[in-house]
Formats: sequence, C-alpha cells, structure tokens
Amino acid sequence: MNKNTTDFSTRLGRVAAETETLLRQLLADAPLDGEITRPPRLLAAMRHAALDGGKRLRPFLVVETATLFGAAPTGALMAGAALECVHCYSLIHDDLPAMDNDDLRRGRPTVHKAFDEATAILAGDALLTLAFDIMARTEVHADPSVRVALVLELARGSGLGGMAGGQMLDLAAEGRFETKRALSKTEIATMQAMKTGALIRFACRAGAIIGQTDADAHSRMDRYGTAIGQAFQIADDLLDVEGDTQTLGKAAGKDAAAGKATLVATLGPDGARARLKELVAEADAALAPFGAKADTLREAARFIAERTT
Repeated sequence: MNKNTTDFSTRLGRVAAETETLLRQLLADAPLDGEITRPPRLLAAMRHAALDGGKRLRPFLVVETATLFGAAPTGALMAGAALECVHCYSLIHDDLPAMDNDDLRRGRPTVHKAFDEATAILAGDALLTLAFDIMARTEVHADPSVRVALVLELARGSGLGGMAGGQMLDLAAEGRFETKRALSKTEIATMQAMKTGALIRFACRAGAIIGQTDADAHSRMDRYGTAIGQAFQIADDLLDVEGDTQTLGKAAGKDAAAGKATLVATLGPDGARARLKELVAEADAALAPFGAKADTLREAARFIAERTT
C-alpha cells in the first residue's frame, strides 16, 4: 500500500468518525427552537438509518474538495452531514416494498422491517427535511449566499431532475408503468447519473462552493464528480453480479435477477471494467491543475472504481 493510499484510508476513516459524531448530535433527543417535540419512535428509525454504518463517502468528498480550496473543514463537515441525511433518506425509501423491496441494508434489517412501513416513510421524510435545516445553518458558512447556493444545488441534485427523477426512470425501465424495453447505453447513463451520480457530483461541487473558488475550478470539480459518480454505479452493479450478500451487507444478485438496466448488463463485466478505467482517467484529468494537493481525491476515484463492498 503506497503513501497516498494510506493517507486516503486514514482521512476517509477520520471523516467517517467525525460524521458519525455529528449525526448523533444532530439526532439528539432534545427538540430545537421551533420544534415542539421529537417523537421517540420516529427518532429511533432515523437513527437506525443514519448511524452506525456506511463509509460516509459523500461527506468525505465534501470535506476533501472544500479543503482543496482552503476552506475550513468544520463547515464542510456540517454540509456533508446534511448530504448524508439525504443519502440515508433515499436508502430508506429505496428499500420499501413499493420500490426495491429489500429486507437488508448494511447487514441489518431495513427500516421498514425494523419498524414498519409508515414509520419508514416518515423517517425518510424527516431526514430529507433535516438535511435542508442543517444546510441552512450558519455553521456551514458565514456567508448566506454560499448557504443559499448549497441549498439550491442540493435540492436540484436530490429532486425531480436528480435522484428522485432517476429512481422514477429506474422503475420505468423495470416495466412498472409500461411495457419493458431495452434502454440504450445513453439512456442508462442518464438514469444512473441522476439516481446515483447526482449526489456524488453535488458533494464535489459543494466543496468548490464552500471554498468560493473560480469558475474553472467549479467546472473541474463538476467533471471529477460526474466521472466518479458514474464509476460508483458501475462498481455497484459489478458487485451485485459478482459479490455475495454477507460481504455486501445487502441482497446480492437482485438487480440482475430483476433484469435492471445497467451498464454491466449492456457492456458485460469486462467492458464495464474497461469503462471504469476510462472514468478514473477522466477524474485524474479533471484534477491535473491541482497537483499533489488533489492526491487524496485521486485515490478516492480509484477506491470507488476498485471497491469490493
């Protein structure tokens, strides 16, 4: 393991631990100003979804990109926690019987199994709403225009033209609403850029927003985030085909069995791996002007493409 890889692993672990601590504080029992009370069952379901699990890759990307542009990590960590709330909400809703109907997530019962469907829906709703509460706080950034930009970008990345829209396209591709048809590579890439890639892309753009950098740097973070977002989904689809339930902490082989539209199914495993190499190269190219300062982000791209869980 080379030094850059070691540094990456150390920093990923540190941000994961800091995110966990912050989320525990944000999901404390005591109501905030403007809240009346925090129902214990709803709070327990939110904690079940948000705590004790995951690599916290999205908060890590926010923190690392913000650090690249000289921003303080404390505000970036708060923004990353907001993003993680959106991610965890999406997992709750994706697992519901009306969506992917999964019983296992991160090696534990999904929220609707651990609690019930109604509680799971409300827990997802509450985490999504909490995300924007967090992102609007002065702890994220002292400049209100920066917070407004973050809220706007997160809303667009997670909503109609982003993650939620991508989930709808995914359901349609399964034949839920009309006759199932094969999607082109371009259609699959669009769907996956929305469903999975949009939040990863936002994480990278958020760091540039917090760092108040120039237009070229914003563009480069956009290119980097787009490349690693696509790489994340391809790697995930490869794991669904080649992984096992115990290692993944969720059901393996479900997407393939359901005939989901994926680039792995279209390109084949070897073609998918070749595409992953291209995407890592694209991510590297986007980071070229930043030199050694961006080495951790380079390692992040490789980690995403080569991950085994």
